[in-house]
Amino acid sequence: MAKILEATQHDIGGLTVKRILPHLEKKMVGPFIFFDHMGPTTFAPGQGVNVRPHPHIGLSTLTYLFTGSLLHRDSLGNHVEVSPGDVNWMTAGRGIVHSERESIEVRASHHDINGLQCWVALPPTLCEIAPSFTHINKAALPQRIVDGVTMRLIAGDAFAMSSPVKTYSPLFYLDIIATAHSRIAHPNPLQEAAIYVIFGAVEVGEIAATAHQFVLLQEGDTELKCQSDCRFILLGGNAFNKAPYLHWNFVAYSRERIEQAKSDWQQRLFADIPGDDNEFIPL
Repeated sequence: MAKILEATQHDIGGLTVKRILPHLEKKMVGPFIFFDHMGPTTFAPGQGVNVRPHPHIGLSTLTYLFTGSLLHRDSLGNHVEVSPGDVNWMTAGRGIVHSERESIEVRASHHDINGLQCWVALPPTLCEIAPSFTHINKAALPQRIVDGVTMRLIAGDAFAMSSPVKTYSPLFYLDIIATAHSRIAHPNPLQEAAIYVIFGAVEVGEIAATAHQFVLLQEGDTELKCQSDCRFILLGGNAFNKAPYLHWNFVAYSRERIEQAKSDWQQRLFADIPGDDNEFIPL
């Protein structure tokens, strides 16, 4: 039977987020090991998102916005503003540092932020690859419209579509808007899956999920039914044979590697962000 995972509230750089993964009842869904809903929040002029430089290892971050914008900078020298519908995909591998702030133009006025950030664990054989970053404009993402259902494939493969985002394990991540009474099939019943409802109501088995509810699909949950006009994220992928350790911003398959990353950050051995190296988040 499908199951709802309740979110917890956290403050990240002045922004309140709803955190679902990792959860006491389910650490991962496929390779997804972290799932935050940022906002929706409205900021007054002069206020906004201000996540100082911090490190990652062993994962890829996926940032996807519904409203607002974020300014991404990293130790590879990337300096990119992500807008609604675009994808920021940053692979930390053996180590990267990034910050998430806002441009002067955004911060100077009333503005909103509403979006998702996920972490995708790298498999054991690829967790120490070289760091990389990709920004994909929404126009380059595959889209399918049929029978009242509009879906954009953000990452992975689903419904005969393939995203240009380079992933490192089989997964799917879809943004779906559908009219009432629409039905959407599970893209791959052999993979773990979950939905996160943005608005409306979606029926999963005997559960009717509403806004800001995260529902794990179980075996036999092969179809989603829209009780009303709705928008939701459908995500999943192959289950990992071994769940990695997660500590702070670090993902690794041994505690020793986590301790090494902690020590490296404390000793400032990670690379700096060009143009954004005056402050950082302590361990």
